[in-house]
Amino acid sequence: MVADDGAGSAPPIAAGSCATGAAPALKGPVLRTELPGPRGRVLLALSAEYEPHSMTDQVPLVWQRAERCWVEDADENVFLDFTSGVVVANAGHSHPRLVAAMREQADQVVNCYDFPSEWRVRLAQKLVEITPPNLDKAVILTTGAETTEAAIKMARLATGRYEIISFHGGFHGRTFGAMTIGGRRQGAGTRGYGPFLPGVVFAPFPYCYRCPFGSTPDSCRLHGTDYLDWLVETETEGRVAAVITETYQGAAGSVMAPPGWFPKLAQWCRDRDILLIIDEVQASFGRTGKLFCYEHYDVVPNILCLGKGISSSVPLSAVVAESRIMDALSPGSMGSTHGGNAFCSRVALENIEVIIGERLSENAAALSGLFNRRLQQMVERWDCVGEARGLGLAWGLEFVRDKTSCEPVPDATRAIIEAAYRRGLLLIAPIGFYGNVIRISPPLVITEEEATVGLDLLEAAIAEVVG
Repeated sequence: MVADDGAGSAPPIAAGSCATGAAPALKGPVLRTELPGPRGRVLLALSAEYEPHSMTDQVPLVWQRAERCWVEDADENVFLDFTSGVVVANAGHSHPRLVAAMREQADQVVNCYDFPSEWRVRLAQKLVEITPPNLDKAVILTTGAETTEAAIKMARLATGRYEIISFHGGFHGRTFGAMTIGGRRQGAGTRGYGPFLPGVVFAPFPYCYRCPFGSTPDSCRLHGTDYLDWLVETETEGRVAAVITETYQGAAGSVMAPPGWFPKLAQWCRDRDILLIIDEVQASFGRTGKLFCYEHYDVVPNILCLGKGISSSVPLSAVVAESRIMDALSPGSMGSTHGGNAFCSRVALENIEVIIGERLSENAAALSGLFNRRLQQMVERWDCVGEARGLGLAWGLEFVRDKTSCEPVPDATRAIIEAAYRRGLLLIAPIGFYGNVIRISPPLVITEEEATVGLDLLEAAIAEVVG
């Protein structure tokens, strides 16, 4: 490891057996060059020349190889991954069973359009088996945005109604329909692309740290279903097909709803024959300490959107819904060129078996206390750390000028991420309404020892930036 001031140094941690068997297992953090290194700088220059500036503004790390919770860059520097490749690699990077499934399937068939394959139908069967009994059919697609677009189409077709209620701060993808139900018009992903599709109205999500009404969960009628009644009365024609929500708002800053809110929302939908669409693209497959995040709240959706961690690797997503909703679809009305291809379906099926068989949800739940304790200590230590919030291995740390003003400090937040990178800890670019939240989401295979190393490095980075 390249020496810094000593505050962030940590002993190398073994990364386990190598997924490929051809290269030595990654260990780290190990910093062999300046950052970025010479080969990385060449590739970053090529990216700047030939690619648009449309991706998120990440630290200058060019991925070369990854195993479990370790990432090696183009110059053989090794970083501890607190991103999971934006909550994708739940089973860890290059899990040996997933790599073996990829290799074997690549020799057989990869894409067969929407003809059935053994792996697609078995994946659909598995998804129905592991979700509540009312969710009895599944359609396999490619991306998370495809699932939310599909969910809106299904809801409108099945109910004969067209209005959709979404929530401020929600993120449901970057295609046009998905942008329309996204709850932040001023964001980089939506600003300048309007006008958006009609028929979508918004309610506040219970972001209690920054409540727009200045209330608390036990006193806020406007965050509850009373406000939804007012919204329907004033901003809709009374033809609401569905409510769509994330179980925690990832892009808005890992915002968690207070206890009791989701059951009230679900009951409100049932009382009015409105479908409840739950977007778990970021929250499912063990991420929050349960296989599905809605299990924490004892609610059951009518339509469930899944992606990211469903495969821990290749592009695949799915919608699982009630047959009364799915049966409204006519032949040819839903599918995609690569959706449900045999290659990705087989890998996703293997991944689900890994997550369940290796008890990765349980590992996330077991480590949740460590992350909560350490992050709350950071809140207590520094006036600039406004709030820590999360479940399992999905956490957000919000940075402010001070706890009195709660003024966002996006520049300091980015500086902390860069300081962590220089110590060998990989975090994604800041998230949240104001770009002042650090997302913490390591692969679910991380050990307590590795997690402690990462939290130590994060704490050292904060100390470097804020003193």
